[in-house]
Amino acid sequence: MIIAIDGPAGTGKSTVASILAKKLDITFLNSGGFYRTFTIALLDADIDYSDEERALDFCKKQDIKYTKDSHFILNDTDVTSRLHDDCVAGNVAQVSSIIPLRHYVNELMREITKSLSIVCEGRDMTTVVFPDAECKVYLDASAAVRAKRRLEQGVSDMTLEEIQKSIEERDEIDRNKKEGALKIAPDALYIDTSNLTIDNVCEIILKQIS
Repeated sequence: MIIAIDGPAGTGKSTVASILAKKLDITFLNSGGFYRTFTIALLDADIDYSDEERALDFCKKQDIKYTKDSHFILNDTDVTSRLHDDCVAGNVAQVSSIIPLRHYVNELMREITKSLSIVCEGRDMTTVVFPDAECKVYLDASAAVRAKRRLEQGVSDMTLEEIQKSIEERDEIDRNKKEGALKIAPDALYIDTSNLTIDNVCEIILKQIS
């Protein structure tokens, strides 16, 4: 079984997917973590990702492992705690816009799902990566709500206003990508999470599956 969850940043995709995976006893696959891990690798190596050919060649040479407990290992170093650093958040949209890199990440994720039932989340899980998933969900929320959630996570040094501006800029980039753009699949279950708890969202999805 593949449960694919799509939607913009800050809508609770990762948290919901993780909880669902535990409840259903299947694997949680965080697609955005792959792009964030590659972003860390590029930034640490001081490689200009605007040179897409060089960036792609570099990324393909990196050793990335995804563990059962949802940790990302980059060249034998666990970088999970760095995935939401401000510098990563400020660059990952551009890195994930590199079309050949998207193809490469999609291949990595599809390989993982060949022998596993999964709950996966990401920008284009329901439209590009797993268009035939048994269950498709699109989570949404206002930019103001998403910014407040990010601030409350305590992972950013930015002000609420700066976080909201960053989110809105990220949304604009994601909506206008040449490939893998942020959009709602026609057969996806749409849920606005602005006034819902995580438990509320999980209940709605579980009812859809049952």
